[in-house]
Amino acid sequence: MHDVTRDAPDRRSFLKYSGALGAAAALSSSLAACSSGPESTNDTGGTGADRTLTAVIGYGNDGSWDPTQTASAFCMAANNHVYEGLLDTDPITREPYPALATAVPANPSATTWRFGLRAGAKFHDGKPVTADDVVFVFDRILDPKTQTLAKGFFASWLKEVRKVDARQVELVLKFPFPEGLSRLTLAKIMPKHVFSRPGGWDDAIKGLAVGSGPYRQTAHHPKSNTTFAAFDDYNGPRRPTFRKMNWLTIVDAAPRVARISGAGAGAQIADNIPYANIGRLESDGLSVGGGAGMNNLFLMFNTRHKPFDDVRVRQALHYAIDTGKMVEVALKGHGKPSSSFLNEGNPAHRRAKTVYDYDPDKAKALLKAAGVSGLRINILSVNVSWIVDCLPTIKASWDAIGVRTTLDPQETTAVFTKMDQKQDYQVVAAASNPNQFGLDADLIMHYNYGPANLWMGYTRWADNAVAKKLFKDMDRATREPDAVRKKAMIQDYIDVVAEQAVLYPVVHNELMTAWDPRKLSGIRAQPYPGINLLQARWV
Repeated sequence: MHDVTRDAPDRRSFLKYSGALGAAAALSSSLAACSSGPESTNDTGGTGADRTLTAVIGYGNDGSWDPTQTASAFCMAANNHVYEGLLDTDPITREPYPALATAVPANPSATTWRFGLRAGAKFHDGKPVTADDVVFVFDRILDPKTQTLAKGFFASWLKEVRKVDARQVELVLKFPFPEGLSRLTLAKIMPKHVFSRPGGWDDAIKGLAVGSGPYRQTAHHPKSNTTFAAFDDYNGPRRPTFRKMNWLTIVDAAPRVARISGAGAGAQIADNIPYANIGRLESDGLSVGGGAGMNNLFLMFNTRHKPFDDVRVRQALHYAIDTGKMVEVALKGHGKPSSSFLNEGNPAHRRAKTVYDYDPDKAKALLKAAGVSGLRINILSVNVSWIVDCLPTIKASWDAIGVRTTLDPQETTAVFTKMDQKQDYQVVAAASNPNQFGLDADLIMHYNYGPANLWMGYTRWADNAVAKKLFKDMDRATREPDAVRKKAMIQDYIDVVAEQAVLYPVVHNELMTAWDPRKLSGIRAQPYPGINLLQARWV
């Protein structure tokens, strides 16, 4: 993951590719060449099977589209339709299934996995998928000189990927790691002949997407929409069922809901539905579903900005928040106060030794013990709609214990640009959902608390003695072969994460998706941002 000690050009590069960070630049000429040109953001019409499916995504499409780099909800969801891994995972169960590979390895605990590639698999430009393309992607991910987000998901356990012949590859592991099979979906196979060209990875960041999946990208307009068409030569397991798709990016809640509701609704599905709109949408005949997962509002403290270097202050501010009121008022009951870093539905969840139940008296006592009085805090926040709904509860709670609080919601890109530029800040409130990458606790915790990753750079905490011991405990858990013992080790170090509260969730909530069941079938709402239409179809 990102080495936060690297120089400014490398940090700016990471800013470009991390999905929640930094707006994408104008599209390159190579992307423009593969685009079909501007399309309306309205439903482009058609009848029967030829009509266009229009989806509304509540997140920006201007983050990175490079699958090795992105954390963007819009771009990750889209890439799942455009690209394939050797294995991909079901969007709900997260069980791996063969995608570009012909089979799942029979022995997940082996230290060598051999994969044959699907016969006749082609990229969207008509060129065949080969072992060279697979090695190309994994070499990039594992390259110690290249900082990619995906490195944090693979480098600890995957030694190398080598070509056997034109249609076979071998993955060589450092130690048995069965969880790695489901992570292979995070290594989307990209054509070497496209992305090895000079500037190819920059093109991927900006929006060039050429995969082997069931849909090909036909146009990309940052901050507006991205369009797709069925790839007629696709011969994989989840065939395209829509001839065309038009995905709109609408971050503001009201226009997003308006696009899917009423007699003139221009879209058939939308994610990130506000809880207050569920009843009205259901009364209009729409289905609204969701699920509780890792989605959370977290607080992140700058531990180099006093008094947030004091664990007692961080704890006090968590104890002070009336999380019950936040769930009731802002989330309309669709959430739970966090009882661990992991949500309660995670298989590795255990109630942490430190749980921040609402206790303003304890919060005041901790501040007094830390010698802190007259504290003024500016909360720098992302402008994701449900996060904005939660902020007044935080302000009221902190004001009530004598902490004068101001709210400063901004576009997500603006917030994290400031982080990357090492600007000073006190507290950030933002949304996160590592379930975009998977369910296993080792992955989730390393995504947030990897010693050299982006988040630890933002918190300025990685050099802390407690942090250094935590990172060693995390690595030991990764290598532990016994599943029961590994789970216990993860739960134990999560207790440390809870106690320190450097980056920690306040509430876990449900993400809601709405769709028109009179037009679409096979929709399964997922408990993480975005949509997956690989098993959906027209009614």
